Amino acid sequence: MLPKEIFKKIRKIEIKTNNLVENVFAGEYHSVFKGQGMEFCEVREYQQGDDVRIIDWKVSARMGHLFVKKYIEERELRIILLVDGSYSQRFGTVRMKNEIAAEIAAALSLTAVNNNDKVGLIIFSNRIEKYIPPKKGRKNVLRMIREILYFNSEHKQTDIKFALEYLNQVTKKRSIVFLISDFLDEDFRKPLSVASRKHDLIAIRIEDKRESDFPNVGFVELEDSETGEQILIDSRDEKFRQKFAVLHKRRKEELKTMLRSLNIDLIEIWTHQPYDKSLIDFFKQRAKRMR
Repeated sequence: MLPKEIFKKIRKIEIKTNNLVENVFAGEYHSVFKGQGMEFCEVREYQQGDDVRIIDWKVSARMGHLFVKKYIEERELRIILLVDGSYSQRFGTVRMKNEIAAEIAAALSLTAVNNNDKVGLIIFSNRIEKYIPPKKGRKNVLRMIREILYFNSEHKQTDIKFALEYLNQVTKKRSIVFLISDFLDEDFRKPLSVASRKHDLIAIRIEDKRESDFPNVGFVELEDSETGEQILIDSRDEKFRQKFAVLHKRRKEELKTMLRSLNIDLIEIWTHQPYDKSLIDFFKQRAKRMR
């Protein structure tokens, strides 16, 4: 049984995201994602004009003449939420990153469930914390919201590379994958490239304003939430604040460049701003491209 305060918080998220799902996403979801996968159905004899790439050479050799593979569009979609559960997600000056991640996951999951699609969840740090295989049903969505909000891990660091390699191993069928993270990690381009070829991969980056704009508040002791490293800085130093902003901007641009080169969509979310506009804009822009 869930404690009352946890149940209330999950219920609040469900109510809040329901309006977004029913009034905004419902009309765009299928136009954005329908026809993303093709499923093998049967073989038939080759006809003049058929694409040679769909010839089934094994069957053709056995039968003595050419046969081609016949495919049908997969009506049932699979959504995988690949959610960063490292300690950097427990940060936020207005709202915590992990709370926003839970609400975004709820909105996407409820949209999928309303369309009778399956939804699965992978929570990762520098290892796999939780894996829920794709399933249908609202009960499954509520469980995933709870897991994102309240799972407790002793593993603080982020390893996106490891998470993507795990995704590529356990998810054999083409899926729609939302990678939700602050992307405070390095060296994950290769598995990201593999995953983007296998799946329809969308990156959702959650960022806090204090990660790009350090306030002038005098001496401050900072602690890295993932490594525990501590450092004393003087935030009155304008050069420090400028360097801090430049380094953050450089990291953001490097991520954008990498995602663009791999044809991966990026949705940028701020902890101090409503996330719904960014999600709505993504759906609308994606729908336009699909027409």
